[in-house]
Amino acid sequence: MIQNYEDFKNEILKLTSINLHSYKERQMKRRIDSLIKKNNYSNYHSYVEALKKDSQLYNEFINYLTINVSEFFRNPSQWDVLENDIFPYLLSPNSSLKIWSAACSTGDEPYSLVMLLSKFLPLSKIKILATDIDKGILEKAQLGLYDEKSIASVPKQFKEQYFQKIGESYKIKDEIKKCVQFQTHDLLKDSYPTQCDLIVCRNVLIYFTEEAKSEIYKKFNQALKLGGVLFVGSTEQIILSHRYGFAPMKTFFYKKSTNIINGTN
Repeated sequence: MIQNYEDFKNEILKLTSINLHSYKERQMKRRIDSLIKKNNYSNYHSYVEALKKDSQLYNEFINYLTINVSEFFRNPSQWDVLENDIFPYLLSPNSSLKIWSAACSTGDEPYSLVMLLSKFLPLSKIKILATDIDKGILEKAQLGLYDEKSIASVPKQFKEQYFQKIGESYKIKDEIKKCVQFQTHDLLKDSYPTQCDLIVCRNVLIYFTEEAKSEIYKKFNQALKLGGVLFVGSTEQIILSHRYGFAPMKTFFYKKSTNIINGTN
């Protein structure tokens, strides 16, 4: 019998493999309590029992839990820095880049990366790894169909060149989609790619506890080449970044300056 939120977190871990213990409790508990109430369940126990039997309810819970909020070229001024400073820096010794878009949600971010990088490289040389914990949201990303609001910040040249208008929606063209490889990944428990030039992980870590964030930053360090860059979200500046082997480069951009091995540098 699930008596309280602690029991609920343990049961969800068994049911979904998502570790709610690593998320900020007050924030996440408030979201979950609101969802349970909206679905007319009176307590955690009855809701979990329903999740086990109702696939639609289960999928709604996973989508809600993984907080899928995204848009193309989110915070445009940061993409200007990426174009004017970060890509030229990374490309100066390289003819191609290994880029990981972590917690990529509906694909807006990795597709934005491809479009911007097309200013520097032919599409045939661009490959982005895009991951998320939510299989359903990755299916939407692979479909590549977006509304007007999602593409509001897309530069006009890219909108005309890389999108096809279908009714009230916009579909990303296959030439861009082919540059992105989508796969499921849990930042808390799965192994990370290696030798990345750039990792983009924005507006996700704010939901994690300080302990979980610390572990993820260390793993990001290990996933990057020396001199590689981590691009974080607008509310996620890394305090004392040197602890994780990073040096501030530009606001929201951190360069790997040393190797972190087993939690030390």
